[in-house]
Amino acid sequence: DVATGRGSEKVHVAIYYESLCPYSVRFVANHLFKAYRDGLLDAANLTLVPYGNAVVRNDGTISCQHGPEECLLNTVEACAIDAWPDVKVHLGFIYCVSDLVLKNKHREWESCFQKQGLDPKPVTECYKGERGHNLSLEYGRQTAELVPPHQFVPWVVVDGKPLYNDYGNFKAYICKAYKGYPLLEACRSLGLEAHDDVYGRL
Repeated sequence: DVATGRGSEKVHVAIYYESLCPYSVRFVANHLFKAYRDGLLDAANLTLVPYGNAVVRNDGTISCQHGPEECLLNTVEACAIDAWPDVKVHLGFIYCVSDLVLKNKHREWESCFQKQGLDPKPVTECYKGERGHNLSLEYGRQTAELVPPHQFVPWVVVDGKPLYNDYGNFKAYICKAYKGYPLLEACRSLGLEAHDDVYGRL
């Protein structure tokens, strides 16, 4: 980032979601990954938080909204983020898993290692062991500390401000918040010039 001089101007974007929520997976597979492909996420520091509406039980285990399979995939995705901190890598993997969920083939999620050309070992060791559970607990803490608290998923936060029901327009909010130059092609193609009042047009 230093080379482009854009690092400090990046927009902080956090996506709080869960792996089997239809709204979450549609957002990841259709909106977020497209924004990445279009270069829009070059303007963002993207944080994915796979936890959503899960709860920690008294005995320390985690219960997920869509059952044990969701807990497994939340942990797998947490482990992927941990194993491959580069957003290009972990987002590609999470997109692959989300795409399978949309096709009702989420039990084939392990095929995403090969499809993305990734070594399964770090993720497998993580989700089957203590590390995966601890990562999920940490994401649970981050989700619980949201101010204001999340009301549903996906819960999209741009520069600390939640978008509520307008998360489908998250690209416009990123373009609005981005202070770097030159203006990203992805923003131009949305018809959003920097620092315009885009809110009035949405």
